[in-house]
Amino acid sequence: MKKKPILTISSALLALAVVLAGCGNGNDNGNAGKENQAATAEPDKAAEQASAAPALDPDKKVTIEYWQYEFPAKVELIQSLIEEFQQEHPNITVKQTNFPYDQYNQKVAALVPAGKGPDVINLYYGWLPKYVSSGYLQPLPEADFPSAEIEKNFFPFVETAKLNGSYYALPTGVRTLGLFYNKDLFTKAGLDPNKPPTTWEELVTYAKQLTETDDKGQFVVEGFGWEPGSQLHHWFRDGLLYQVGAKDTSDDRKKILWNETPAGLEAFNYLIDFAKKHKVGINGFYNDDANAFKTGHAAINVDGSYRLGSLKKDVPDLNYAIAPLPAYKNKSTQASFWANAIPSTVKGDKLAAAVEFLKFLTSKGVQEQWVEKIGELPAQKEVALQDKYVNDEKLGPFISQLPDGRAHFFIDEVQERTLFVEAVDQVLLNDVPAEKAFEELVAKTQKLYDDYWAKK
Repeated sequence: MKKKPILTISSALLALAVVLAGCGNGNDNGNAGKENQAATAEPDKAAEQASAAPALDPDKKVTIEYWQYEFPAKVELIQSLIEEFQQEHPNITVKQTNFPYDQYNQKVAALVPAGKGPDVINLYYGWLPKYVSSGYLQPLPEADFPSAEIEKNFFPFVETAKLNGSYYALPTGVRTLGLFYNKDLFTKAGLDPNKPPTTWEELVTYAKQLTETDDKGQFVVEGFGWEPGSQLHHWFRDGLLYQVGAKDTSDDRKKILWNETPAGLEAFNYLIDFAKKHKVGINGFYNDDANAFKTGHAAINVDGSYRLGSLKKDVPDLNYAIAPLPAYKNKSTQASFWANAIPSTVKGDKLAAAVEFLKFLTSKGVQEQWVEKIGELPAQKEVALQDKYVNDEKLGPFISQLPDGRAHFFIDEVQERTLFVEAVDQVLLNDVPAEKAFEELVAKTQKLYDDYWAKK
């Protein structure tokens, strides 16, 4: 199974030197509003730092550096945006630096502590606790980014970027998961391409009907793209758990609640049964679920709104549609985002310039360019809920789910993903009872949380 790398920070700066996973790839509107306390050990100092950025000397020229990983569409758009920003701010020069995905956090760990890193950095929301506790980031100045305004204007799950009472990052675009389905394969299987599955039961039924195998029993078409290490582990935490009536974590983010009721195991079994019982998908088919869908070898796939850009570019003739995730007892989807933050070493005129650039990156005009050229959804409600996006056949289903979006609070994204995939493999490859694998998964994940909070 091929997965994109994920990074974490670790020993003295270690976990950040691991490889990042495809985040890129959800959140209870309520629990998103609970303040995380996973930031630095000096909240009073953080609050003082967050008060206001210094004034920018209008007669002084300043050069700042922006970092993001190498993602062609984003690199191109940011370069265009930099030119636009510099026209509005002729005394500020912005240089963009990009690194391969699997080197990104290694560079951060090596250069930021030495004051040689970026002045504005793009990072996945799930890395924030590690970055903040390692001292890599500073709170956004409250005077420039008032918490009350952020919470009024942005979708609630963005509050996962709030640590120790201060926001440390803000996104330009956000993502939800949706159901991608191949309309031609629906028609071929005798299904109405305008009526996607809307319930858990229908999803299983459709997936069975869409699955094609050869005379040796090998997949020709997966009915359902099944890749636990891709988006399905997110779907479990922020989608399936809440849909079945369970919860992810306690409000203070310290306790895993998956096994508090039998509902959590029901969600775990539902996910595993696509491969184990129903046999409608398998790990690594056509490299991964996204590629299987792109090449017409997966009929249905759970994926993020960010996938729209690459599908439009790589397979413009693919006849597919998007639907909200099938529901059960409740509605829920995973939501996530890449956000922009300011490293702790940035001071003086560079800090003032970095604040101006971050304001620009979260502006309405930039968000509109982002959704149209990248495929990610606008982070602010006023922008996302415009008719032109809500009524769009591809964007609309994602936007309709934003109020039901949930964003899991990651302690260590790479480890949490790994533990989930290992638990699934125990059931599928080693015939470990699902209940046993699930309880071990909960215990191991809880230990990550216990170890993290013990240091706070």
